[in-house]
Amino acid sequence: MTTNAIEHVDGLPLFSAITPDSIKPAIEKAIAACKADVEAVVASEDYSYQNLVHRLEESDDALSKMWSPVSHMNSVVSSDELREAHDACLPLLSEFGTWMGQHEGLFNAYQALKASDEFATLSEEQQKLVNDAIRDFTLSGIALPAEEKQRYAEIKAKLSELSSTFSNNVMDATMGWTKLVTDESELSGMPESALEAAAHAAKQKDQEGWLFTLDIPSYLPVMLYANNRDLREEMYRAYVTKASEQGPNAGQWDNTAIIQETLKLRTELASMLDFKSYAERSLATKMADTPDKVIGFLRDLAAKSKPQAEKELKEVTQYAKEKHGVETLKAWDMPYYSEKLKQDKYTISDEMLRPYFPENKVLTGLFEVVQRLFGLTITERKNVDIWHDDVRFF
Repeated sequence: MTTNAIEHVDGLPLFSAITPDSIKPAIEKAIAACKADVEAVVASEDYSYQNLVHRLEESDDALSKMWSPVSHMNSVVSSDELREAHDACLPLLSEFGTWMGQHEGLFNAYQALKASDEFATLSEEQQKLVNDAIRDFTLSGIALPAEEKQRYAEIKAKLSELSSTFSNNVMDATMGWTKLVTDESELSGMPESALEAAAHAAKQKDQEGWLFTLDIPSYLPVMLYANNRDLREEMYRAYVTKASEQGPNAGQWDNTAIIQETLKLRTELASMLDFKSYAERSLATKMADTPDKVIGFLRDLAAKSKPQAEKELKEVTQYAKEKHGVETLKAWDMPYYSEKLKQDKYTISDEMLRPYFPENKVLTGLFEVVQRLFGLTITERKNVDIWHDDVRFF
């Protein structure tokens, strides 16, 4: 094992041994190694597929295997220290990506490989890798004047920072709102599983009662089953306004300015690369040809879906009025009365099905399907390093 757990790239990540203070030095070291590999390949002038594409892919893979566990842990078991270490690496990774994309020698190397006799002998997949790399150099501003290249790098770094801040705000806003209910009568209609989870959440915070959050497993049962309309409204308003200038935590983790700056910078970036819009720039690496085709597809999908949606809305509205005396449905009523209607029509609900689908049976069934379809046998392994006690490895 290496001294720094994050540098362990052979096999599975050593999640539990990765410490925040070890992250940035390891990433800096890995980026330096990647840059050295690029310079060595370019200087060698041996632009074969093996020495150019394959070698650099291996180098990049090592960096990816260091960064992926950090990124994952920042999403699922984040702490202030881990977030700080994660965010400190983003400018480094952005700078490295731009450096690679604007490296004249590397660009010339890929062009030389494409022009070589070897290119015709490569597989279709290998040729696509080379062609895509050359395309990506263009999208990274390889042809821009030196001053504009610098501006491109600044924009990419800022967009990376804005993206991370946006995600952090959403996470903080989700974690920053809770609803503690101390009177069980206010939770009528709620399934036992949801009540148990809420009671457990309260106990973890040293509180008495039932604690609800904006995490989907906590939020959704309230919207589907809680008879308490005020509770549904309160949670709905908190959910749809999180990380904004509205709602109970208005402005605290507001992403409005971040969205506006992101759009402005994306527009500038697209213009620098001679695209009419950032949508065009985005589609340069995707299957759809033009923004108009995407919009056309979405409008066609909406046109085909709308009649069914209107029919279902009418049915739910009529049901709520006739069966429950509700004249006007609000947004926080739709999931609740849709679930009520389903139960009345089919005498069944997700909660009724839950006892028939315990975790062990669901996993066994899933793995059986995989075995029948693909001939794969999936088994659990113990003593694997994990990032949380609840994680299981198969």
